[in-house]
Amino acid sequence: MPALLTPRLLLLPLSRAVLARRLETDTFTLPLDGPDGPVDVRFGPQWPGEPLPVFPGMLAALVGNESEVAGSFIAVQRDTGEAVGMLGTKGDPAPDGAQEIGYGFNPAVWGQGLATEGVSALVTYLHAGPHVRAVTAETAVDNPASARVLTKLGFRQVGRGHSEADGPLILWSHAAT
Repeated sequence: MPALLTPRLLLLPLSRAVLARRLETDTFTLPLDGPDGPVDVRFGPQWPGEPLPVFPGMLAALVGNESEVAGSFIAVQRDTGEAVGMLGTKGDPAPDGAQEIGYGFNPAVWGQGLATEGVSALVTYLHAGPHVRAVTAETAVDNPASARVLTKLGFRQVGRGHSEADGPLILWSHAAT
């Protein structure tokens, strides 16, 4: 899986080494493969936020010599080398070509447009592949900031849902152009 670049972010593949290290400690630095060679990435205690409880399952799902979690990226600020978020796909595309994504960024960088930048790069990457006809997402009704990210990127509301963790949801879709 390639690294993705935006003006302010490197989106680096989530690796076995990162998962294992984060489960051992909450603050660390690891050299990760960037587009121009190794990048020392600093991981603070806020990273990755809500996805942390699923890390053991992600690690266990890596079989053999698999070293990356398919479709998952670490958002790293290019100017600081700090891991500030995580984003990626939620499983394989559906038979109709719909690919669900999820994303989260550290509260310290909220309101800076980094989520919009990162999600835009992910959506472009997914639409460039042969199997994704639409990128979908869910946002909690009480999370207008996340809804703004998707609206800015051309996602359209396509329905409502509900989850135990987040309560009422808005369902979104972004069709391939």
